[in-house]
Amino acid sequence: MKITMIGSGYVGLVTGACFAEWGHQVTCVDKDVHKITRLQQGEIPIYEPGLDVLVATNAERRRLKFTTDLPSAVADADAVFIAVGTPARHNDGDADLTFVYSAAKEVAVAIRGYTVIVTKSTVPVGTGDTVERIVARERPDAEFAVVSNPEFLREGSAIDDFLKPDRVVLGTDDDRAASVMQLIYQVLEETPSRIVVTKRRTAELIKYAANAFLATKITFINEMADLCEAVGADVQDLAVGVGLDHRIGMPFFNAGPGYGGSCFPKDTTALLRTAQDYGVPLRLVEETVGANNARKRRMALKVIEAAGGSIDGLTVAVLGLTFKPDTDDMREAPSIPLIEALQRSGATIRAHDPQGMRHAMSLLSEVAFCGDVYSCCEGADVVVLMTEWETYRHLDFGRLRKAVRVPTLVDLRNIYNRDVAERHGFSLTGIGRAHSTPSMTENPDLEDGRGARRLPLARGAVVSKQAIC
Repeated sequence: MKITMIGSGYVGLVTGACFAEWGHQVTCVDKDVHKITRLQQGEIPIYEPGLDVLVATNAERRRLKFTTDLPSAVADADAVFIAVGTPARHNDGDADLTFVYSAAKEVAVAIRGYTVIVTKSTVPVGTGDTVERIVARERPDAEFAVVSNPEFLREGSAIDDFLKPDRVVLGTDDDRAASVMQLIYQVLEETPSRIVVTKRRTAELIKYAANAFLATKITFINEMADLCEAVGADVQDLAVGVGLDHRIGMPFFNAGPGYGGSCFPKDTTALLRTAQDYGVPLRLVEETVGANNARKRRMALKVIEAAGGSIDGLTVAVLGLTFKPDTDDMREAPSIPLIEALQRSGATIRAHDPQGMRHAMSLLSEVAFCGDVYSCCEGADVVVLMTEWETYRHLDFGRLRKAVRVPTLVDLRNIYNRDVAERHGFSLTGIGRAHSTPSMTENPDLEDGRGARRLPLARGAVVSKQAIC
C-alpha cells in the first residue's frame, strides 16, 4: 500500500517507519524544512530507542522517504494519515485542532482517486465529522472516506507497541475504507493483536477513555502511597497484593511523583472539556487531574522534610528530568514544578538527565546541568531521584557517598534498596514506605550539611540558564 504521513513528529515518524517495516511504501511529509533535511540525512530529531535503525533500514530499502511537497506525496496515496500536533489551548485546555484542519484542507486539494483519510492525531469526539465536511467542501468531486485510527504508543517503547500491539482501533462505517485499513494492518492477522472496528466517534473517544483510566490508576496508587506512609505500610507490597488480581493488573501501578508527558495531562483535560460541552460530569477524571497536579507540587515538601525541614541555602542534586525514562520529552514533567518549588524555598539546583537536558535548558532557569551523575551530586545536601533511567539503577553508592556533602537520598521512584543505601551511610526517603533513620556518618572533612555552611557548586561549575558542569 502507498501511505502518506502528514506530520513527521513523534507519532508520524514512528508510525511511518513501522508501516515501512511492514513493507508499505511510506512518504512522511512535514512543513519544517530543517526537520525533513535532517531526516533525509539520516538524523532523527527525537529520542526513541531503536527508531534511528528502523528509519535508516527502511530508507535504504526505499520504502520510507521524507518530503515537504504535500501535493505530490498525497496524489498517489491509498491512505493519508494526519498525524499533526493537537496541543492543549492555553485559554481553556481544550485540544487545539488548527493543524488538523489545516492538513485536511491541503489533503483535500491534493487527493486523486479514492483515498482514505485517517486521523492518527489524538482528537476530540466529532473531529472526524469536521474533517469530512472540510474535505467535501474543498473538493465536492472527491472520492474519500475519513477513518479514526488512534495511536497507543508509549514513549520509550513505541516501536514494540506499534509492531506488536494489543489492539488496533479503526473507526469507520464505510466498508471500502475498512477494507483498505485492514489491508494496511494485514500483517497482524496471524498475531494475538485484535483489530477493533467501530464507529468513528467511538474510536475517537477510546483513546481519551484509555488515557483517563490509566491516569486514574496512577493517581490511585499514589494516594495509596500517602496512606501507606501514614499507617506504616509499604506501597510496593500493596501494589503487588492488589495488582496480582487479574481484573486490576500490575501495569501503571508504581507509586511516584505524579504522571506527566505529552498524553495524560493533555488528554484528560481535553476529555473534561468534551464532557462539559455535552453537559456530562466526569467527577472521577476531574479529581484525578486535581490530585495529580497537587501531588507534583507536594513532592517538594517531601524533599524539604527529608532535608530537616528547610532547604534554604542547601544544594539539591536532581537525577532525571524527563517525565519517564527512554525519552527526551519534558512536557508536563514532574521535575519542573519540583525544581521550581525548591528554588523558591532557597535551594541551589544541580541536575542530570541522559537525554532530557537540551529541552530542560529552555524550561528551567538558574540550574546547573551536569554531564554525569557524580559531578551532579558533588557537594549536594540532598540527592533526589526523579526519573528511573536504567543508569540510575546501578549507581556506585560508595562513589556517590564520597561526592555528596550530606548523605540524604529522596527516591521518588522506589528503585533503591534501603539496606544498600543505609549500608553506605545514606538516609533514604521513598514513596509510600517507612523512612529510614538518618545516618550521622558524614564525610570527615565536611561540616554537617544542614545549615552550617554552603559549599561551592563544584570545581568551577557556573550557574546560569545554560550552565553545564
